[in-house]
Amino acid sequence: MECGPFLPDILVLEIFQYLPHDAVLRAGLTCRQWLAVSRDEFLWRALFYSYYRIPRTVPRHPAAVSWYKEFRRLFDCIPCVEVQTLREHSDQVLHLAFSHQGHRFSSCSKDCTVKLWDTERHDGNISLVHSSSMRHFNWGYTQFSQFNADDTLLLVSGVYLGLHHSCSGEIAVLSLENYTLLSRVRNKPYDVFGCWLNETHLISGNLHWIGNMTSCSVLWLNKAFQDLESENVNVVKRLFKIQNINASTIRTVMVAHCRRHDDPDLLLDYDAQSKARREQGLRQRPQQEPHRPLLFDLGTSESEDEEDETGLRDGRCRGTSAVSDLEHLKQLEPGQVAVERQVAQMMGRAHTKAPDSDGTETSELGEGEDKTYLLFTTGSLTYSPHQIGIKRIKPDQMTTCGPVLGEERSDDEFFDSLDHVIDIHGHIIGMGLSPDNRYLYVNSRAWPTGCIISDPMSPPPIAEEIDLHVIDLKSLREERRSLRAHRAFTPNDECFFIFLDVSRDFVASGAEDKHGYIWDRHYNICLARLAHDDVVNSVAFSPADQELLLSASDDATVKVWRSPRALRLARNAPRTRRRVGLLSNWLQRGCGLNGKP
Repeated sequence: MECGPFLPDILVLEIFQYLPHDAVLRAGLTCRQWLAVSRDEFLWRALFYSYYRIPRTVPRHPAAVSWYKEFRRLFDCIPCVEVQTLREHSDQVLHLAFSHQGHRFSSCSKDCTVKLWDTERHDGNISLVHSSSMRHFNWGYTQFSQFNADDTLLLVSGVYLGLHHSCSGEIAVLSLENYTLLSRVRNKPYDVFGCWLNETHLISGNLHWIGNMTSCSVLWLNKAFQDLESENVNVVKRLFKIQNINASTIRTVMVAHCRRHDDPDLLLDYDAQSKARREQGLRQRPQQEPHRPLLFDLGTSESEDEEDETGLRDGRCRGTSAVSDLEHLKQLEPGQVAVERQVAQMMGRAHTKAPDSDGTETSELGEGEDKTYLLFTTGSLTYSPHQIGIKRIKPDQMTTCGPVLGEERSDDEFFDSLDHVIDIHGHIIGMGLSPDNRYLYVNSRAWPTGCIISDPMSPPPIAEEIDLHVIDLKSLREERRSLRAHRAFTPNDECFFIFLDVSRDFVASGAEDKHGYIWDRHYNICLARLAHDDVVNSVAFSPADQELLLSASDDATVKVWRSPRALRLARNAPRTRRRVGLLSNWLQRGCGLNGKP
């Protein structure tokens, strides 16, 4: 359609600058001139910063090719539309985990079952594939699950109700071929959770008290199953033995592989992004190659430009599981606590193995050869987890073969030292790794600024706001400011773990305010709130499609969220298939009329 007489482009652009983005898009449908002006890059740059309230000092995403498409990505590719609610659980749903291929996911619940779901049905809906109850193993509930690297085994962690302390847990390994139980491993405290080290070995924990306020955490490497051809091969091997003081314990273990630290999906440091762009430009100039987006594609295609643009607590898994096991410590006199702390520190200095020279330097972590690190929450001032411990796992520790204790340990080296400790200055209630394992995202509830802890059993009050810290595991420093939007309300001795998840572009987390939240990793902005009827305990992105997100809640449901773009493509798919079918039939008839094969 043409319109006339024409207004000068500069005048049309001036008018468009006073319009919101949706009005600009509608105006662009008026005529060809207005359509061209409505795609002006300077216009969309201004709309982008104003609509998303991003400081203009923040550069555009390094992989973005235009401000208009970047605006659409944040508006159209966020999994914020509820498409399905799964109600097969009968109690609070505590955790969700996708397989690495994204074709299945598992859910754990207070109903003491672990359920497996299929995400690849032809109708686009998610269906239940299998459900296993752990009640007959004397479990109280299931709390965590994780697929191994080749998606053949499932690790399931739960709380054990046997003749043990209340903080005991257990890990079960299920075969995903026939859903049989392959092994069970004791896990204490239960919020160690456990994790896979590789396809066939998993890490569990144990806790030994050696004083009123002093304990020893032992981390074990376990083979997921025992081979039938040999019963003389070790299936369990001690990895580390670490001293805990002031009633703290090691919890929430996870493994980070640093193979891709030098080639991450997304550099969060803006200066590093600029440097990478300059280096890429220098590499490209001699070959005179066209500019390519840096790092990765954002998942949009040119054909999408033609689409409709207007589509723009009771007994739960707590972060303080050891509190119930430490009630008697609250009766200790301050003098007793101080004396034991001094004795424990002296014993630690005298009987701790010195750090290894090849993996303890901050600048060396993540550089050079491929390295694997064990990450976990710990503490040194109080029982509430407020620090992140890092310990390198050496190649000869990747299997249960060989000496259990290691030949390098002398009689005086009773404990292992940590390679690095990062203090969060608050109660840690969740951790998650980016897909490239470069960045660690940490949910915490901050302590008051300048607080002093005099009693390990009386930690400082914690904030209702949840801070989402971002730690670069290569430089071991916190990146930018913390993300904040979600809230929690339980006190220190009742607050529990809230599982978060990280995709290529986004990070998501649950919260106690009955919502899940999604942030953009590059711009540090909250993009969506996902409503539930109760606390949201866990979220999970599909590793195959970050526009598919799951959320689990105390309301006993799992909700499925997809992006407006994905829904629009799904609606258009049948029409596209019909067009392709008609074209194919027409071509066949044409070939027949012309007498060609």
